[in-house]
Parts: sequence; C-alpha cells; structure tokens
Amino acid sequence: MTSLLKTIDSGKKAGAAAPARQAKPETIKEFEFTARDFERVRTLIYKRAGIALADSKHEMVYSRLARRLRATGIRSFEAYLDSLENRPDSEEWEAFTNALTTNLTSFFREAHHFPILADHVRKLSEPITIWCAASSTGEEPYSIAMTLCEALGTMTPQAHVIATDIDTNVLTTASNGIYALDRLDKMEPERARRFFLRGKGAQEGLVRVRPELRQMVTFKQLNLLSDDWPVSGPFDAIFCRNVMIYFDKPTQGKILARFAPLMKPNALLFAGHSENFLYVSDAFKLRGKTVYELDPSRVGTHRLVARPIEK
Repeated sequence: MTSLLKTIDSGKKAGAAAPARQAKPETIKEFEFTARDFERVRTLIYKRAGIALADSKHEMVYSRLARRLRATGIRSFEAYLDSLENRPDSEEWEAFTNALTTNLTSFFREAHHFPILADHVRKLSEPITIWCAASSTGEEPYSIAMTLCEALGTMTPQAHVIATDIDTNVLTTASNGIYALDRLDKMEPERARRFFLRGKGAQEGLVRVRPELRQMVTFKQLNLLSDDWPVSGPFDAIFCRNVMIYFDKPTQGKILARFAPLMKPNALLFAGHSENFLYVSDAFKLRGKTVYELDPSRVGTHRLVARPIEK
C-alpha cells in the first residue's frame, strides 16, 4: 500500500498532464440577432416607452423577443422589427412593449414607505386620492389600499387608488386580484386574514383580495411617455417607485415636471430605493428616505437642474 501511494504521489510530482477541458460548444440560436437588430430594438423601445436598455441587456432582449417571433410566425428579427416600424398602429406594439418591461414586485415592498403614508393620510381630509404610477401585478396599489384602511380605521374609507402601468398583461392580473398563497409569506397573519380570502377546492393554494379592497383601486393602462395621461389630480400622494431607473435623465425630468402640477401642495412623492430625483428636478425637496414633497419656492417653475447625463 505504501509503495502504491508513493507511485501515485511521484506521478503527480512528475507533472502528469491533466486531461484537457473540452470547450463548451456555442449555443446555436434559433434566430439570428445581430448588433444592428439590438440597436433597432433599443431605439424603438426608447421612442415608444422611454426605456433605456443597457448594452448588457442583449441576451435578455433576444430571449424575450424570440417568443414574439415564434408567436407571430416571423422568421427573423429584421423582418419582425420592419413590421413594427411599417405598422405604427399594430397590436404587436403592445406585445413588444410588454415583453421588454420588468415587473418585479411584492406586497409592502420597501416597507419603510407605508408608515410614512399612514401618518400622512391621517392628517388629511377625505376623500383621499393616490396615484400608483407603476402598479405591475397589483401588489403595490393593494398595499397602499391596505395602508389606507388601517390608517383610517375602516375597510371602506373615502379613499381611491388609481393604479397604472404600461404593461396590459400585468394589469389583467392586478385587476383580478388573485395570487399564490406564498405571496403572503412575509405578511403579518392578521393582516393577511383581514384583507384576503383563501381559496378552497380547485382554488386551494390561491388567495384573492377582498372585494372592499378591490373596489378602492382602479387599474388603467398608461404610458408615462404618452402626451395624454388618463389620470387627473390633484393627488395626495404619487407612488412612482423603481420605474424611473429605466429612463434616462432627460426623460425622468420631463415626467417629474408633469407630476408636480398633479400634486396637492402637501402631497408626497415616493421613489424607489435606488432613485434620486434631486439630481433631475428642483421642483421637489427630500422629505425622508426616498420620499419627496414639492418645494414651495419652486412651485410653478419646475425647472430642470442642469447636470451631466450619466451614461
């Protein structure tokens, strides 16, 4: 045994070459997706929805839009993009936009905002109106509605949440108000019992938002780049969280300039954890952690701050 170990050891010391690693074969894509195709996608989605796609999104774009090629039966990205450009009123534009939007959300995400909202609405006179400008599948506007109920001490407050999103697919999910039970895992049990109905039988494992809560929320399709917004203020608060990060600074500034006239003088604007609006517009001042209010000295001017655009 000792001699065998010595033989093995000496073999290692002799520098026996390890077997060469085989190179991984390149994945053959179903559709050709050239750099020019990617740049065309970036231009089209920016013009349509204001979304600025980074260079690193090449594979994500291919994966999501390849599904649209399969669905439409078009055999190349060039032909697919040609069809969009040649038919500006095509229904496929909606599917194209839906495919390239990101909808990461959860109930009471960025939880520090909701006690601030609760304190804010307790000081207000009813009726109260709040705009959730990126509702996704509904978790955020329903979290706002739950906060209103809890803060005002009733399941039927004189309060209304307008919830909008560019993606029509997620709006369908949101208006149905049906979720997998595990979406409530991080929610306090008492809150979950108060605001949700548990499914039984074929619906076991699902929950549905209670009718009282659903009646407080109106869902609408809205493109923040559109000239016409199907909402009207004045609002007591606007939630625009984790959506501005997809826009470049000039686009952010234009949107913020349009928010300001829709807000009551004491209204709050809630932003996402990685968003800083002070570098974009001086119409607002910081109220708390990613919470803004109108700057009275700037009301009516909404001048954009002249700052370098980050690449």
